[in-house]
Amino acid sequence: MTNTAEKRDLALSQSIEDLLVARNLRGMKDVQSALIPGYYLRAAKLLLACKGTVLIGTGFPVLDSFETDGPVGAIALYQTLEYLGAKPIIVCGAPMSTAIAGDFRVHEITVGDLANAEQEAKAALELLQPELVLSIERAGLSAQGIYCNMRGEDISERCASFDYFLQYANCPTIAIGDGGNEVGMGNIHQAISALDITPSVTTCDELVIADVSNWAAHGLIALLAHWQQEDLLARINPQQILSYIAARGSLDGVTREPTLTEDSLPLAEGEKLIASLRQLVGFQ
Repeated sequence: MTNTAEKRDLALSQSIEDLLVARNLRGMKDVQSALIPGYYLRAAKLLLACKGTVLIGTGFPVLDSFETDGPVGAIALYQTLEYLGAKPIIVCGAPMSTAIAGDFRVHEITVGDLANAEQEAKAALELLQPELVLSIERAGLSAQGIYCNMRGEDISERCASFDYFLQYANCPTIAIGDGGNEVGMGNIHQAISALDITPSVTTCDELVIADVSNWAAHGLIALLAHWQQEDLLARINPQQILSYIAARGSLDGVTREPTLTEDSLPLAEGEKLIASLRQLVGFQ
């Protein structure tokens, strides 16, 4: 890639980065400066290079179910990466694992068993031999060694642990989050300490932030589309994915209601954002 092309790609990445925190719903615009510009570009390059197994961890617990933000983006990435020749596997705990196992490759991790989480992750990594590990909207361990939701409630008993997958992976790791309590946010621990959240201390190679974590997946797919010269965002259907997980018990993470929404926002907001991303990469 020439210097000119690299500069153009960096500028595109920064446009995507700014677009995806423009609403500043949970303070991600405020902490953006803690990240080196081009974080979408760097993460997307890792996705593009991967043709082997990709582990995609998702499924943030809400009450006795899982939230809509995270799985929609995880499935969109799964479909896109599979189309591009990789072998994605969704890593999650029950009830999400059993809800989607008939339609996707799934590796189930144990809920509420922090004592054995480290060994479970090591065994899974040895078994699955990933070339890339990606976390999207997974609860991350706090400095107190517990998992907390956006309200500061301890959800450890209802949470499976994905942190150690990133810690022990012998491959690149990417984490996506939108609030500060997700896996990967340890990369900017000082910046997020000012937010009204119990922050995660778990780190990753490339942290990707957005107003809504699902939207970050679309931003990464937009860059893949740019390089492939193919409208990959047109291949995914967020409404269909959201309806699919809603039929299997998902809840909105903010309202805790069984609605077709992402962090309380109507799906139309995400669809508008996808239209803007397609425009940025020249497909609309």
